[in-house]
Amino acid sequence: MPTFQYEAMTAAGKTQKGAVEANSSEEAIQRIKQQGYFPTSVREQKVKKTAGPPEGAGGKGKKKKKKSGAGFSIGGVKAKQLTTFTRQLSTLQDAGLPLLRSLQILESQLKPCKLKGTLQGVIEDVEGGASLSDAMAKHPRVFDRLYTKMVNAGEIGGVLDVILQRLSEFMEKAERLKRRVVGAMIYPIAVIMVSVLIVTGMLYFIVPQFQEIFADFGVELPMLTQTLIDASSWIAGNYPTPDAQTVPGIVWVLASPFIIFAFLKLVRRTKPGRAASDTVLIYLPVFGPLTKKSTIARFTRTLGTLISAGVPILEAITITSETCGNHVYEKALVKVHDSIRQGESFAGPLRETKTCDPIVVNMIDVGEETGDMDSMLMKIADNYDEEVEVAVSSLVRLIEPMLVLFLGVVIGTIVIAMFLPMVAMIESLSG
Repeated sequence: MPTFQYEAMTAAGKTQKGAVEANSSEEAIQRIKQQGYFPTSVREQKVKKTAGPPEGAGGKGKKKKKKSGAGFSIGGVKAKQLTTFTRQLSTLQDAGLPLLRSLQILESQLKPCKLKGTLQGVIEDVEGGASLSDAMAKHPRVFDRLYTKMVNAGEIGGVLDVILQRLSEFMEKAERLKRRVVGAMIYPIAVIMVSVLIVTGMLYFIVPQFQEIFADFGVELPMLTQTLIDASSWIAGNYPTPDAQTVPGIVWVLASPFIIFAFLKLVRRTKPGRAASDTVLIYLPVFGPLTKKSTIARFTRTLGTLISAGVPILEAITITSETCGNHVYEKALVKVHDSIRQGESFAGPLRETKTCDPIVVNMIDVGEETGDMDSMLMKIADNYDEEVEVAVSSLVRLIEPMLVLFLGVVIGTIVIAMFLPMVAMIESLSG
């Protein structure tokens, strides 16, 4: 009769390892459950690998190590790819396949990438007797803390397929919300960059031609025209004396997006810089409400998903604060965590932080009273997802005419500045 090695959780949540004899893995699982344990990993003990000739065994071991090293790749794991993997793993677990076999199937169908290399390491750890959550926790850049904690909760409760299904749905909705917000930002940024390039091109190529004409006629230039010519000289690097020559302005204009991006990256790497930038972002006139709603939708969905998975409330709040993506709300959730530890409710400390709308706090309060906190948090997230979608659509409709108007005013100002001296030239010729 085959022997199956297993790893299980006791009723107290401790890890228990052992071995049972059974005719199949299903029978082994039943015997483990009869002992009062919750199995997280069951695999058949293969005697042939250790009983074979030393050469063959050594050769196989070398091949296996080579396989885990072959997964090296440049780049990260896309959210869509990880979501697809999570949903497929949930489907295979729901179909009754052993965990190790499911991971091997999903790893084999992937093309060489970072996720494939990571799964090879996870498979080796699970084969060595580690639980799935512990194996995934060794790869935090692929499976973050939220992911591993939910998997751990599914292993403890014996509902890994259900938890993976919820996790994939959570990831899909979070990614959809992120795409809406990013999509709203791309359009105005693209229009502004094109506008800057058009204006810079006019100052670099067209305005100097007019400047030569004005110099030939000796026309006194209006202040608006002189300002525009000075800007054109700075862009083109046409300084009056050799001593004044520095880097042409066009270089600064073209390099400014990269400089600003690098500066913001450096600022975000420091804790004070991240706190200041997140605070400013929330209170911006147009983008502030959008950022606020998207952050509330994210942290309520994360917290609701963790609580529904069976993660303890204090640990769930800690994970949510680390993954909410905004320092202001992270600080508010830390305050809520400390207050709950001292015996207070969730809604009271959250109300004091003044980071959420009254409707959010009231719904959480009702969820606490009825014991249905996870469902209430998910309803809040769904509601704010819809509000974000409406806000994004309104923002795009508002920004489009404003940008067109702005571009028209800038180009119109340049045209007027160029034609004012020409009017004076025509009048002098007529006289």
